[in-house]
Amino acid sequence: MAIPGGEGGIGFDDLGFSSYLHRVLVPAGGTGSLDLVDPETRQLLRIPLAARSGPFGGGHGEGITSVDEGDGFLFVTDRTSLRLDVVDPKRRSVVSSARLAFGPDYVRFVAETDEIWVTQPSAERIEVFRLQHPGTPKPSHADFIALPGGPESLIIDHRRKRAFTHLWRGVTVAIRLEDHSIAARWPNGCEGSRGIALDEKRGFLFVACDEGSLKVINPDTGKILGTASSGDGVDIMAYSPRLGRIYLPGEASATMAIVGISAAGSATVLRTVRTVQGAHCATADDRGGIYVCDPAHGQLLVFKDAPQ
Repeated sequence: MAIPGGEGGIGFDDLGFSSYLHRVLVPAGGTGSLDLVDPETRQLLRIPLAARSGPFGGGHGEGITSVDEGDGFLFVTDRTSLRLDVVDPKRRSVVSSARLAFGPDYVRFVAETDEIWVTQPSAERIEVFRLQHPGTPKPSHADFIALPGGPESLIIDHRRKRAFTHLWRGVTVAIRLEDHSIAARWPNGCEGSRGIALDEKRGFLFVACDEGSLKVINPDTGKILGTASSGDGVDIMAYSPRLGRIYLPGEASATMAIVGISAAGSATVLRTVRTVQGAHCATADDRGGIYVCDPAHGQLLVFKDAPQ
């Protein structure tokens, strides 16, 4: 699936799926746009947020690279302008913005506290913004959470009132949502910690390892429940709660492992499919669709999965 303006390549990074909008969320890097994809028709709705950057030079250090949803809005980070935007998807426009203190990586909304958390790995911290109400939501800086040696990836566990992130070298960190304190640090078995995913209901936290493996962790105790091996260069994975499967792309091996997760948390590679070199990020919709980024060609590779 080609992304408009991506013919010379797009620095994809964080992909997502909005259950509220029922759309795949595609921050389209240096194109300056956030694209919303209908999983049924594959039609694309474009929300322009910034000027287009220069020619794609590899990596994902420019433009619109991360997004999350909450309270009917989309929260988007721009690495070029160091800006956090609050976007109204119905009006397809930015309603408020805030300046970021440092280069962003992941952005996630915390409904329990009306906060937006933005990871800033180069500064080894998370910057926290609080949404000001009533009226148009406006983010204002509230705190920094120091994470020496990280952070990499970020996910919110609403059931346990915690956020989970990694340190780059083999540690997963649990953070309390209410006061931003560190609740736990657990060895995760990775040489290089990368992507993260969560099944709140079943009680599984998933850790992707750069060297080509998956770890399944108990989010209450930190115990490793299962592991599976896949292709090299694993980064951002996808999870389908409906199917109970992890989709683990390896950018170096140009493959994606489809991993089944048992009721006890054991992980089994069901099959492996071919992707392309550099395909390091993925997301899943709620209908068995899997979307894998193809940065060099500025497109998404779309797969269909179903129960066996």
